[in-house]
Amino acid sequence: MKKHLIVILSAIVALNFFTTFEASARVYLDITSADMKKLSIAIPAFVDPASPGVVTDKGQKMADLVAKALNFHGFVSVIPASSYQNNRDANWSALGADYVIFGSFANEGGEMVIEGKIMDTHGNRMLAGKRYRAPWAKNHGILLKLSDEIVFQLTGEQGVSNTKIAFVSDQTGKKEIYLADVLGESMRQVTRHRSLTISPRFSPDGGRLAYTSYHRGNPNLYITDLSQDKTTKAISWQQGLNMAPGWSPDGQTLVTTMSKNGDSDLYLMTTSGRILNRLTSKQGINVSASWAPDGRRFAFVSDRGGSPQVYIMDIGSRQVQRVTYSGKENTTPSWSPKGDLIAYTGLTDNGYQLFVINPEGGEPTQLTQYWGNYESPSWSPDGRQIVLARSKGNQKELCRIFLKGQGLMPLFSMKGSQTYPQWSPRLGY
Repeated sequence: MKKHLIVILSAIVALNFFTTFEASARVYLDITSADMKKLSIAIPAFVDPASPGVVTDKGQKMADLVAKALNFHGFVSVIPASSYQNNRDANWSALGADYVIFGSFANEGGEMVIEGKIMDTHGNRMLAGKRYRAPWAKNHGILLKLSDEIVFQLTGEQGVSNTKIAFVSDQTGKKEIYLADVLGESMRQVTRHRSLTISPRFSPDGGRLAYTSYHRGNPNLYITDLSQDKTTKAISWQQGLNMAPGWSPDGQTLVTTMSKNGDSDLYLMTTSGRILNRLTSKQGINVSASWAPDGRRFAFVSDRGGSPQVYIMDIGSRQVQRVTYSGKENTTPSWSPKGDLIAYTGLTDNGYQLFVINPEGGEPTQLTQYWGNYESPSWSPDGRQIVLARSKGNQKELCRIFLKGQGLMPLFSMKGSQTYPQWSPRLGY
């Protein structure tokens, strides 16, 4: 028997939402399952209640953005509006729709009011609704937030539409850091150092970005506040490497690689650059720290055993455990936000491929099997998707892939090469 989403929600931005439903009646879909059947959803153009029945360009663009955001999550198939001529009274069951999203927008007191409602076509009844009121400038973010709320009601966890990806691009001729939302919109150039800039890393709240730049002649470590677009601050400029910082979950410290003493070792430092502890010493090259979500351990790469492999250090005891054993070399670990897996790049006979492994070790699972190289994985905040850099010949682009290895697709269409992706946490709107 088909399960239904039975939930009624309504909210105004900056106010609490209210509910009148039984939590046990929610539908939870495992969208990481490789054999899950997609939900078929129709999204007619949003309408202005002051002009019922009138389809406007603005209303169509709103519906298109919500459709694009839902499609990104992989478990939704959106029925083209041309199939029903944007008729909000269409025979939805005949069209094969499981759900219909009815949206509206209005101008009240100079502010935007957006409403979204979900109809279950099998029961022919409205199941959920949400209302937002905010400045018109927040239109894009509000629609992405609405999309994430729909994902939450269907899966039990917020979607990732309202997140961003930081990455390095050479489209200007120099490697600079950029930000874009996951749909490839709202593109923003963050750095303008006109030099080699690498390894962007989001702070846990998504408000700051750490990275390494060579524009002063030395690979120095910087932090920039993303709420502004002018000032960046150098926090480590020791002679030699200052790079690949890993933020602790509380946002108070960083584990970074420095070579000020000749060896490439890991150091624990504050976000102002004060060194607290040297974590490794004379044990080969140590790089690419990635913290566990509980803040007790972090993964990193070391060649202390002869080849680059993934290790885990307990931050309290400093005890180190090797995690990867198979493959010629294993690098760029990224700890899942759920804490249960570490994604990394492994060198195989078929080039660099993407793997995941339990933090306690064991047999890894290979997610990519394709021609080309797949490197620098970074998890979505729901732990269901991974962004990575794919190179084929001279082409380097960013792709996403689902946890079970399906759904590989390029993300952005832009000039030049894109590398070093980093997925943000969920953001405000």
